[in-house]
Parts: sequence; structure tokens; C-alpha cells
Amino acid sequence: MYRSTEQRLSGLLQNGTRGLLLNSLKGLEKESLRVTPEGTIARTPHPKALGSALTHPWITTDYSEALLEFITPPHAHTAETLGFLEDIHRFVYHQLDDELLWATSMPCIVGGNDSIPIAEYGSSNVGFMKHVYRRGLDWRYGRAMQAISGIHFNYSFSREFLQALQAAEGDSRPEPVYRSDAYFRLIRNFQRYGWLVPYLFGASPAVCSSFTQGQELGFQSFDGHTLYEPYGTSLRMSDIGYKNKAQAGLKISYNDLDSYVDTLTRAISTPDEEYARIGTVVDGQWRQLNTNILQIENEYYSFIRPKAIARSGEKPTLALRRAGVEYVEIRALDLNPFEPTGIAEQHLVFLEGLLLFCLLQDSPVISPREQAGINANQGLVARHGRDPDLQLYRGQGERVPLRQWAAEIFQTLEGPMELLDQLRPGQPYRDALADYRRAVDDAEHTPSARVLREMRDRQEHFIEFAMRVSRQHEGYFRAQPLSPELEQQFRDAATQSLAEQAEIEARDIETEDFQAYLDRYFAQG
Repeated sequence: MYRSTEQRLSGLLQNGTRGLLLNSLKGLEKESLRVTPEGTIARTPHPKALGSALTHPWITTDYSEALLEFITPPHAHTAETLGFLEDIHRFVYHQLDDELLWATSMPCIVGGNDSIPIAEYGSSNVGFMKHVYRRGLDWRYGRAMQAISGIHFNYSFSREFLQALQAAEGDSRPEPVYRSDAYFRLIRNFQRYGWLVPYLFGASPAVCSSFTQGQELGFQSFDGHTLYEPYGTSLRMSDIGYKNKAQAGLKISYNDLDSYVDTLTRAISTPDEEYARIGTVVDGQWRQLNTNILQIENEYYSFIRPKAIARSGEKPTLALRRAGVEYVEIRALDLNPFEPTGIAEQHLVFLEGLLLFCLLQDSPVISPREQAGINANQGLVARHGRDPDLQLYRGQGERVPLRQWAAEIFQTLEGPMELLDQLRPGQPYRDALADYRRAVDDAEHTPSARVLREMRDRQEHFIEFAMRVSRQHEGYFRAQPLSPELEQQFRDAATQSLAEQAEIEARDIETEDFQAYLDRYFAQG
């Protein structure tokens, strides 16, 4: 079934290439809610000591003013990426006074929309655009789901490796064309096999009952304050996320770069009747950027995104068209409450091996029937992934037990993991494969099972569990302050970001109003 992976591996090994994956780059974007000592979402502004959320390179906000987002630069060594993420946490915790960083993906005490403040980015056009976009998300979906946190893993294969793979395949096309096609091959396969991520790493099987705001979502009652799925892995990745009928009808193509950009561009330029009823500017107040199916590209939700580094003010689709795919963004990771940073090095090691497998495996076009099965699998694993009898959809509708399919993939992963281990001390990739095999054989070894087990053993509500681990993480970071040199580096970055925001705002006063700025932005391309 996975013979093409073995053939491509054989071609690479026959060419005598060793260690070409060592320079592949890894980056992380980690979201964390600021909460009060009681566990409610903080209503305080983004701390000035953290700098400008608009211009800081490493510390910003996501949907909410309280939803911090930490961004690491890309590093070749996974330990360096995680080390930088730890340093951000240490700096932030020493600026937070009595507030905590919420350690789980699902927020807890949610008192309606007003309890979740929308992020502010100042008075500049670009800053106001980011804020209005978030107002649009509120009108379209509500705020509660926007307060859910996760980790995004950004990954790019080294140029040397992709060149060797292209040579082994005998592909003579220009490098950017081959590179983009190779990444789309990976993306299609990650859609097929990405259900492994919430199964292995999902850590949100339960949620505070206040989160649902009285909606009937089919969950069971864990106790008087907690809802859960007995076999759930990642409620974050379940249907309590984006409930957008317009998005459900989108047919974004992952066949190739041009098809992807064309179909996504159509979605951000096609009006939607329901959103037209909301309006754009009502009584002088902006409600959303436009009334199209998607306001901008980022509104489209997917497990994985093709990415290119955009220039200042450049639309993401145009950046892709100009540069081709430069890396992929994996968006399927929950915060792991048992890790202070929310993620462990072994998570990333395994993910790298999974991405390599997805690149090496043949990846035919996904038919509508297969896409329906892929979508169903994501929901099934999120809500019922640890059910020993769970069956998933494969190919054109074949039903296969999850554990059987996972075991087949794990067997094929041995070759990619061996290739990744080349020229590295020890065998960290094969070790990770062996460790996660235990979770395939016994779902009790998954983080989601551990969350429910600890709640039962300690007789904790979800909020009590989340507060306990959040306090533990706080103690971990406060006990390890940054060196004076690193502390100053972060302070300088914060000061510089505030100055950059002030400069942008001063320049905008003398140039164009917001409507003209929007018109110019959307007229690109």
C-alpha cells in the first residue's frame, strides 16, 4: 500500500545522500489565554511590557486581547525552537503580575461574548483591519470558539533535501514548480493521515459546561460542571469549532498551487447572503471587512496550510503565487497540559517523520467522495478516537479499524524515521516511533486519556484540573528567570515594537483613510 514511500527512500539512499534533512527548519506559534487567579478570561489590556501586539516579532495576540500568541523564529534544531519558546514564557510570566497562562486548549469560565475582549492593535490602518476582521469573526461565529488555544507547527524541508528528491525522481521542472507540487503532495496526504495527530496528541476530551452557553452539543456530563466525550481526544478539533455553512460548501482545491490560489481567491471575493444581512458598516461602526464567504484567506480553516513568507501588506495568496510554497503550517495540535510550554520535543520529532512520509508517499487527487471521508474521519477521531471499535473511512469509502490503519502507517514510518536519524546522535526519531506505538496499541497512553484519568483520580472538575496544571507551569517558569542578557533582549524587542507601531500610526494620519486602505489591499492582484 505504501510502496512509493519505500521506492523514494531507496532512490535517496542509492544516491549516497546522508544528513540532508538536518537543515530542515521548524517553528512554532503557540496560543495561551491570560486568565485571572480565579480562572476567568482576563479583561486587562495586552501588557505594555510585552510590547506591541501589532509589530512584535515574537509576542502578539490572536483573536482576543487576552489570547497571547508566541512565535519562534525557525530553527534547524528542534531543541532550539523549543528553547526559544521556553524563553518567551519566562519573560512573559515575569510581566504578568498575578495572571496565569491557561494550560489547556479549551477555555473554562466563559460568561458570554462580552467576557472575551476582541484584540486591539492601535489606530493604524493595518491595526484596525486586524481588529475589524476579528469583529467579523464574532458576528459570523461568536467569540467562545475563538478563545480556544492551540499550537501551530511550521516546517520546511531543507533545500538540499528537496533537490536530492527531485533528482531521484528524475523531475526536470524548475525548482519552484517542483517544490510547490511536492508540498501539495504532502498536504493531500496529511489530510488523509492527519487524523493520527489528534489521536496521538489530542488533550482536550473535556470542557467546562459554561463554554457551551446552554447549547446541546451531544456531550456527556462528567460532573456538575464538566462536559466530555468518554472516548474523545480533541474537542478543539471537533464540530464545536467553526460552524460555517458557507465554508462547508467551499471546494478549495489542493491539486496544485494554481488551483489552490484560484479557489481560495474565489472564496474571498464571492458575496454571501447571510453575511450581507450583517452589513459592513452599520451606524458608523465597522462589523466586518466585507460580506464575502471569507473576509480574508486566514478565515478558511484547515488542518494544514501551504505558506509563503509575505511581504509587508501582501495578500497570502499573492505571496504563494509569487514565491511558491515555502513551508507548511500544521494546525492540528492541542496544548499538552502536561508540558510547561504545551508541547514536547518528541511531539515535533514524530510530526517531522509523519510529514516526511506524507511527502514521499504517492498522493493522487482527492475525489469528492474521499474528501467526505477525510472530513468524517477528523470529526470521528476528535470525538471518539479512543473507542477500540472505531472504524475510519479510507480511499473511496472502505471502512478500516483505526488501530489497524495506524499500525500499517507506523510500519511504513520506520524508513522515514531512519532517514531522519542519519548523522544525528542516537536514534531520536526511531525512539519516538517506538514510544508512540504504545499509544496505538493502548489508547490509555494518549494525553486525552491521561486528562480524564487524573480528573477521575483527583475528583476534579475540568476547571480544577486546568487551574492545577496552570499553577504548576507558572511555578516552573517563575523559578527559572532569564539571564540578564536575554531579559534585556526581550525588553529591547518590546521597546522597539512600540516605537514601530507609533511610527506606523503617525504615517497613516498623513496618508489614507481606512476605506481607501482596504480598497487598495483587496485590489492587489
